[in-house]
Amino acid sequence: MNEAAAKDQTDRQLITLLQANARASTAELARKLGIARTTVVARLARLEAAGVIVGYTAKLGSEAQDRGVQAFVGVTVQPRAGREVVKKLTSFPELRQLASVSGEFDYMAVLRAESTMRLDALLDEIGEIEGVIKTTSSVVLALRVDRSA
Repeated sequence: MNEAAAKDQTDRQLITLLQANARASTAELARKLGIARTTVVARLARLEAAGVIVGYTAKLGSEAQDRGVQAFVGVTVQPRAGREVVKKLTSFPELRQLASVSGEFDYMAVLRAESTMRLDALLDEIGEIEGVIKTTSSVVLALRVDRSA
C-alpha cells in the first residue's frame, strides 16, 4: 500500500473513532491507531483545516432519543415548486434533515415529533403545502447504526 493510501486509511480510522467518541483523548486515539500522539494531533489539525472535521458535539443518550418518534419522509413536488416547498419545510421545528435526492422522490426529510399524533398532523401539514404532490413516510422502529454527530 502506498503512503497516500495509508494516510487515507488512517484518517478514515481516526474519523470512525471520533464518530464513536468525540471526547476521546489524543493519547487514546493514538493507542488505538498504533501511531504517535503528535501524529494524531497533526492529522486532526489537517482534517479540521481541510473542512473534513467541522466540529465536535454531544449525542443524546438512548433515553432522550427514545422520546418521540422519528420518520423518513419522501416528498414529491410539482416542477419548479421546490424552492417554495423547501422554504416551508424549513419552518417546521421537527425537521432534522432535508436532502434533495434522485429516484422516486424529490426530497427526503428526517422528522422527529413528540408523538405519533404530532407526526400525523405534521404529515398532513406537509401534504397541504402548495406544490407538494405526495409524501411517503417510514417510521423508524430502531436505530441500528448511528455515526452522525
